[in-house]
Amino acid sequence: MDKPSPSAPPARPARTPSPELQARRDVHWRKTRRLTAILLLVWLLTGFLTVFYARELLHLNLFGWPLPFYMAAQGASLVYLAIIALYAWRMRRLDRAFHAEEQT
Repeated sequence: MDKPSPSAPPARPARTPSPELQARRDVHWRKTRRLTAILLLVWLLTGFLTVFYARELLHLNLFGWPLPFYMAAQGASLVYLAIIALYAWRMRRLDRAFHAEEQT
C-alpha cells in the first residue's frame, strides 16, 4: 500500500480564474513587460551606445570631463543603480495595485 509522502502538498482542484481577474492579470503583465523593455532600452543606450559613439561624443562635457570618459568611470554605474531602484519602486507599486484590486 502506497502512503503519500509527508512532504507532498495536498492535491488542490484546478481553478480557472474569472474573466475579470484574467483581464487584470493581462494588464499587470503588459505594464510589467513595458517597464522592463523601457529600462532595458535605457541600459542599452547607457552601456553600448555611449562606448560605440565615444569619438563623436568627446566634445560633450559633464562636470568637466568628456562624456565617454565620465560614463565609463562613473555614469554607467549610477545609471544602472537608478534602473534597479526605479524597477523595484515601480514594480512594488504595480504589484500592490494589482493585489488591492484582486482582493476587492
